[in-house]
Amino acid sequence: MMQSPGTPPKRSRNRNRSKRRTILCPVHHVYLDSVSQKYPLYASKPEHLQVRGFGRKRALTLVAGLGTVSIAGEWLEAFWCSHCQTTCWYHVHKIKANQYTLSVVPDDLWWQATGVILPMGNPSVSEFTRRQSKQITFAGAKDFGRIG
Repeated sequence: MMQSPGTPPKRSRNRNRSKRRTILCPVHHVYLDSVSQKYPLYASKPEHLQVRGFGRKRALTLVAGLGTVSIAGEWLEAFWCSHCQTTCWYHVHKIKANQYTLSVVPDDLWWQATGVILPMGNPSVSEFTRRQSKQITFAGAKDFGRIG
């Protein structure tokens, strides 16, 4: 079909689907595959907000008024590295569209996330209970010992 002079040429169809997040392994520099949901972070102490650039007075006011403040652009997420074949948890910080920084999750940051299961286990569970929960018999069922 011939276009009349003065009309712009037809554009080819653009891809409307979102592009893959460019989250690379900090060690091997290969794409990481997400193996968990995003666990958002919350600040419940003024110090958490001050670390992120809030002034002391503003941080105190926010925490006193709201109790907890959602931290935008930061979350915890587990990723699978195809190079080393391991899953690792990272603190993800979104810098701008499709740009992220990763850091290994410090122990104190786990307490600021909601709904995440601590990788080191529940501190209120004894070591005996933790070991017993991992024992499995040949049939695949837990062996709680036979009575009688």
